[in-house]
Amino acid sequence: MEPYKLTATEALAKFKDGSLTVEDYARSLLARIEKRDAAVKAWAYLDPDYVIKQAKKLDQIPQEKRGPLHGVAVAVKDVIYTKDMPTQYNSPIYEGDAPQVDAASIITLRHAGALILGKTTTTEFASTLYGGRTCNAHDSTRTPGGSSSGSGAAVGDFQAPIGLGTQTGGSTIRPGSFNGIYAFKPTWNSISREGQKIYSLLFDTLGLYARSVEDLQLLADVFSLEDDEPVEESFEIKGAKFALLKTTVWPQAGPGTIAAMELGAKLLRDHGAEVEEIELPSEFNEAPHFHHILLHSEGRVSFLPEYRTAKDKLNPFLVGHVDNIHKISRADQLKAFDGMAALRPKIDGIASKYAAILTPSVPDVAPVGLASTGSAAFNSVWTGLHTPVTNIPGFKGEADMPIGLSLVAPRYHDRHLLAVSKAVGKIFETEGGWKPKNI
Repeated sequence: MEPYKLTATEALAKFKDGSLTVEDYARSLLARIEKRDAAVKAWAYLDPDYVIKQAKKLDQIPQEKRGPLHGVAVAVKDVIYTKDMPTQYNSPIYEGDAPQVDAASIITLRHAGALILGKTTTTEFASTLYGGRTCNAHDSTRTPGGSSSGSGAAVGDFQAPIGLGTQTGGSTIRPGSFNGIYAFKPTWNSISREGQKIYSLLFDTLGLYARSVEDLQLLADVFSLEDDEPVEESFEIKGAKFALLKTTVWPQAGPGTIAAMELGAKLLRDHGAEVEEIELPSEFNEAPHFHHILLHSEGRVSFLPEYRTAKDKLNPFLVGHVDNIHKISRADQLKAFDGMAALRPKIDGIASKYAAILTPSVPDVAPVGLASTGSAAFNSVWTGLHTPVTNIPGFKGEADMPIGLSLVAPRYHDRHLLAVSKAVGKIFETEGGWKPKNI
């Protein structure tokens, strides 16, 4: 197998037994990027010479001093500070800007031995739905999703095994579904956001991409994600109870998602699980509206500096936040703030009755065209509720494009959710009907 095809866990095993050097691994990834970059365009910044220099340094570290991510390549969304690379937010205001500092997440990854491969594309400040130049990993005429466009496409196209994204609405889960990979949005604020551009303190969450749940579990170890209760190494589908939740925005679901939800529920039942279709209490109907109100209110604060210093270079959508074009009153803001907060323990109580909630990740497969990154309608409620979410790939929609489903658990049940996701993922990947063809 070509090294670029390896998951992080597989690469680590080869580094450990001496059958692969980090340098050879890095060269394989760079060759894959060179071959595919014209079609996918996932990178905002990549310096191959610097990558090889870092790989050689990692190869010189003795086995006993190597970290848990030794040599594993990580693609980093370009809203996260990296001291040796520019951080430009896909904004003309910050073109060429290179603060000499690492974000907390990057400090943690470097300490674990990760190879920071490069910076991946994002929508402007990770905050708009306007698409950029990056294309879907499986069809260059379609969007990769956003705002974590480049990280999702790079991992989906085997240009990196691990990617960092962020999610404020659906910016991690949506690209995960569109590119046919695992995406994990952990419980809000369980991974430090220090050193990344903030859109919303209330919602921004560092997200993780991988092509296996084992890799997500490895990252969870590195970032010290821990539940109160110990989690079993293996989760048994047989005898487990799942909730099937279409949500209030189900009318937006297209044929791909409708079919995936039906098949997903059937597969779980076929493997011995109980699947109960539920509806959330009517008070949750306001959650999408609360998220909208708070997102615009938070953006009003976050983008004031750019508005004051370079308004002419700021996307009109963000100018609208600061100008408060929706005329959101402080009373509206407080109602949404308190209303969303009151719903969080209630969703925890509902979700705790099940192994996980099975729910849509996206309305359908990735839309054709790059003008928009697609709808976050099925994601924003979970972002607002601060729950952990995993996109599970495996289903096939229109034109053989991938489509995923989400699993949701109560807050701070991240390790439990990953254990469930690993078991569910094996079933969905094997029997869901979609396999990547771009390797």
